[in-house]
Amino acid sequence: MLAASCFAFASLGAQASGHFDVDDAGTLDPGQCQYETWWGRAGAEPVTGFHFGPACRVGPVELGLNFDRSSVAGVHSLTVGPQLKWNFLGQAPDAPFSAALSASTVSDLKRGGRMGGQFIVPMTWRPASSLQVHVNLGADWAPGTGVRTPRGGAAVEWALNDTVSLIAERNRAAGEWTSRIGGRFSLTPLISVDVSTSRTGSQGVRGFVVGLNHEFTWK
Repeated sequence: MLAASCFAFASLGAQASGHFDVDDAGTLDPGQCQYETWWGRAGAEPVTGFHFGPACRVGPVELGLNFDRSSVAGVHSLTVGPQLKWNFLGQAPDAPFSAALSASTVSDLKRGGRMGGQFIVPMTWRPASSLQVHVNLGADWAPGTGVRTPRGGAAVEWALNDTVSLIAERNRAAGEWTSRIGGRFSLTPLISVDVSTSRTGSQGVRGFVVGLNHEFTWK
């Protein structure tokens, strides 16, 4: 069930970085909304996961709602919950350093609405216009048990040009390390596709995810 737990913890909060585990410190601009959706598979069983997460900028914060479904060996789970993200430092897009607070909760609808949650402090450093380094520190609360586990990681995002970015990250969640590498391909300035492959835990459980991100104006 290692891969199942990885999907479960990764989906506790929709990432501004799409399906990548390490979040950036940015938020949507005022008046903007987005939705992120992705599908992934991991392990030999296999475990499959699907995510859909709309979000909008409301005043100084970004508000989102996350829907996640995972399946393994015919057993399904469905979680839903809100997310709030507030950028408190370096709000300008070209700020050399920025930081935010991100908090979310989830209810496991297949198991009597058991609650879980996540709290993260995402930080982003921009040493160059084409290079960003993201660092996360936080914790997860498992639905139902309330067991808290630390969460943290780092990622490097390198923009090759206006349409292609490469992303590599190393993240620890639910007591396991995940290494992930992938890319983001911009179809338009507001629509992008993500793909990545990952390895998790001492057994090297392999995973693959493909996602779609779409930003739009709501007023």
